[in-house]
Amino acid sequence: MSSGIGSMAATRSEEVASRKTRKKPVENPDQDSFLRRLGPGLITGASDDDPSGIGTYSQAGAQLGFGIGWTMLFTYPLMAAIQEISGRIGRVTGHGIAGNVCRNFPAPVIWSMIVLLFVANTINVAADLGAMGDALKLLIGGPGTLYVVFFGAISVIAQIFFKYERYVAILKWLTLVLLAYVIALFLAKVPWSEALKGLLIPKIEWNGPFLTTLVAILGTTISPYLFIWQSSQEAEEQRIDPDKKPLKREPEKEDEEIKRIRIDTLVGMAVSNVIAIAIIMTTAATLHASGKTDIESSAQAAEALRPVAGAMAELIFALGIIGTGLLAIPVLAGSTAYAIGEGRKWPVGLSRKPKEAVAFYSVLALSVALGVGLNFTALDPIKALYWSAVINGILAAPIMTVMMLLVRRKSVMGDLMVSGPVYWLGWIATAAMFLCIVGMACSMMWS
Repeated sequence: MSSGIGSMAATRSEEVASRKTRKKPVENPDQDSFLRRLGPGLITGASDDDPSGIGTYSQAGAQLGFGIGWTMLFTYPLMAAIQEISGRIGRVTGHGIAGNVCRNFPAPVIWSMIVLLFVANTINVAADLGAMGDALKLLIGGPGTLYVVFFGAISVIAQIFFKYERYVAILKWLTLVLLAYVIALFLAKVPWSEALKGLLIPKIEWNGPFLTTLVAILGTTISPYLFIWQSSQEAEEQRIDPDKKPLKREPEKEDEEIKRIRIDTLVGMAVSNVIAIAIIMTTAATLHASGKTDIESSAQAAEALRPVAGAMAELIFALGIIGTGLLAIPVLAGSTAYAIGEGRKWPVGLSRKPKEAVAFYSVLALSVALGVGLNFTALDPIKALYWSAVINGILAAPIMTVMMLLVRRKSVMGDLMVSGPVYWLGWIATAAMFLCIVGMACSMMWS
């Protein structure tokens, strides 16, 4: 009996020893490294497909069909380059775009930029909130304006009092409903030869509606608030990390950090554009094909999902609008607060406690409050979404010009001035934005 007990004890001892010496599974270092590189660029790309983007892409597909699809392949390298440049400004200097402008240009430059950004972002916030209220009304009925107030309050409270990283992590899951457009693209009756032709072969129409839509698409994919946000977030992450300094003060980390920013940006912008292509093609195959070329409500836009979602189309569309809106409003209002706060050299940052950055959070709350207020006027959510994209397109060009001048100043970037293909793609993006604006203005004057 005793020998049996001794044998059992020995066996257990061997098992314990085995468990102690057993090695834990080794995580894939490449996968871990890749995931760690995703941050401000991925969040920026996700917020780019906000209600304004959804409305713009839906309207473009419904109005112009597959022929407008090529713009998404055309804009991808341009938006990736300009977003990488904005990220590099923040990481190299330790300040966002506005912080650098106020230190290197006369006061009228920074204040004109801030005023234009404040106007554009407030309209965009108003349009996003209006679409979110309209989407919830589509689901459960009731007063849409009350839902606008609710979403506005939730956004402000979450930004001021919640930990932002946790807030965004939850909201990212809501954006997955946009994958319904990708599914719909393959399950709907899509004439693939025509769809691929529209995607791969540029088609330009020299008329007001086409050029206005082109500016709207550029304005929603290459938006000023995205530049401000990514540059400020790179500066913010450097500020709160005691092991990081502005890159121009530790240039030995240039290769590692620029590679991280580039991967983060390329992935984020790819996610944004894949969803945009799916929305354009789906609405082209459904709404445009059935002769519905002008989207006047969320309900009409939801019809694009019926080939795959059936009766669930309204639910999926509404959740997509609400989820991306809750993700985008912090970026919109936050970029306004960052721009004004950096321009005034206030303490800024969503990582700060409210009492540490009262002015910063006050601007953020004011931007959302004005957006809520605009919804009590005669605001058509879908139309406002579309025209807010046009306004963003018009305002992006001068801000992009200032950015491109900043990155070639040694006093700003030190020895890490931007050059090569990324630099020239940034100028091509700026020139393309200017040309579209001029073409739209001329077509409107002559029509």
